[in-house]
Amino acid sequence: MQALVHDPDAPHQLSLGTAPDPKPRDTQALIQVAAISFNFGEIVYRSPQTLPGYVSGWDAAGVLVQAALDGSGPAVGSRVVSFGWGGAWAELRAVDTTELAVVPDGVDLFAASALPVAGVTALQACRRLGAVLGRRVLITGASGGVGRFAVQLAALAGAYVIASVGSPARGEGLRELGADEIVLGPAALTEPVYGVIDNVGGGQLAEAFDRLEDDGVVLAIGKASGEPTLIDFEQARVNTARGRLENFNVSTPFGKDLAYLLRLLESGKLDPQVGWRGPWTRASEAADELVARRIQGKAVLDLTST
Repeated sequence: MQALVHDPDAPHQLSLGTAPDPKPRDTQALIQVAAISFNFGEIVYRSPQTLPGYVSGWDAAGVLVQAALDGSGPAVGSRVVSFGWGGAWAELRAVDTTELAVVPDGVDLFAASALPVAGVTALQACRRLGAVLGRRVLITGASGGVGRFAVQLAALAGAYVIASVGSPARGEGLRELGADEIVLGPAALTEPVYGVIDNVGGGQLAEAFDRLEDDGVVLAIGKASGEPTLIDFEQARVNTARGRLENFNVSTPFGKDLAYLLRLLESGKLDPQVGWRGPWTRASEAADELVARRIQGKAVLDLTST
């Protein structure tokens, strides 16, 4: 099968080549992949131990061509979106049935492919904040994939949403998604916030923690800045009586959360925010645009056209 394989000498260590067809386990279904989406983390943070020819990738949508032998999951012919820590960037993908969901007829497969990591991360982070009805919630890196989903989901949960972006241009469209305010970094906040979903790390994470309400919480999700975070906890005690900082990791399986997000897509309550779409032969271009922060939202690659 064709696949985007690990190539240490290629841009972003990716090239279009060939790989062996996957062999599904009894609990896995086989998918003919139609679309994949790139995530910042899987492009930038590649393990130095990755072997040439390895097929990476987390998010993929397509048509199920072989059902799981244990009888779990949907039937052959079902349109599905899937998640896994690898194997997405190929014509065929074997995936556990607990990590996929059936895509409704009214939802485009390419839109569905944008959901898994970014959408489920944002969903689980919003849940982790707890009740946010009427509370001020800051989302840093709000113009990225996770950020744009988080803005929408926090707004749906009743939060007063503050979107933090790197430039005015990066803030375009966020008010339409539910942002009540747009700021250029946490330092620009005029009032404290109850919750923070931080995708940036570094100095912005420290600034956000310093601007919590009493008993507020910061969820440290990502490190798009590439910078370490240094927090002066003595100063934090002066500014906030009590505040929590939590490291956050998305939890599996994804199936039920994907099904929920698909229902929101189908009803028009959620927009996948696909900011770039093209054939997978242009994977290097998509990666360039994503890493350079020139894409607002998600980059989706089409395996059905060239």
